[in-house]
Amino acid sequence: RSFAQSVLRFLGFIFWGTAAAQAFGGVSVILMFKNYRYLFQESYLSLPGWLALAAALTLLPTGVLSISISVKCSRNQQGTFMYLLLVLLCLEMSSAALARSYCIRTASQLESAMGYLIHQHNWTCSQDPGSSVVDVMQRKLRCCGVHNYTDWLTASTSSSWYHPACVPESCCKEKHSHCRGDLGHVEQLFEEGCLKKLEDKLCFAMLYVFWCCTVLSILELLAGVSNGILMRHRPFHDFCIL
Repeated sequence: RSFAQSVLRFLGFIFWGTAAAQAFGGVSVILMFKNYRYLFQESYLSLPGWLALAAALTLLPTGVLSISISVKCSRNQQGTFMYLLLVLLCLEMSSAALARSYCIRTASQLESAMGYLIHQHNWTCSQDPGSSVVDVMQRKLRCCGVHNYTDWLTASTSSSWYHPACVPESCCKEKHSHCRGDLGHVEQLFEEGCLKKLEDKLCFAMLYVFWCCTVLSILELLAGVSNGILMRHRPFHDFCIL
């Protein structure tokens, strides 16, 4: 019994600490899909982030109850603690499963979505940087094209704004203020494509939520077992009929 009380006290503080980590992961996923919503058709892709955020908020009262039960066993608190653990397990496992599946699903959609935006771009060398979603994406991620700057050459051949010797100015590195996207100075352009950078960023956020939820689910099961040990020492005689 004393060991179960020590475990609950320790897990109470752990729940408080991991609530911040869980909230950080949830907010990161939500903001990512909000910032790059033009690349994703489905609005529900941020659902793992919202579930993780809800779990983080639920962890706060759960941590309070865990510490309180370790000091003084209360029947009402023990029962409420068990219900909160059940809710948390549902939230954590749902968020983990969705984060894992969405990471694989969205990665396959990004290439076609990026390619479509580049081909639909009103392509011109003198275009003002930041005037389109493509320029914003390339500035944020510090990238050029889908795989590299040659994607813009392919796009320009199918556009009325045909400029075979340059790319949009959003492909230019910040330290080259005089850069105008001239392919004669490739060293002034971002080398990497946007697809790999955004895939890595997306999967990192999703896997962060996945592993946070998985580890927390294990800790919550341990807390449930510890609380069950304490409940066995003081059985609910008044409620045996239930």
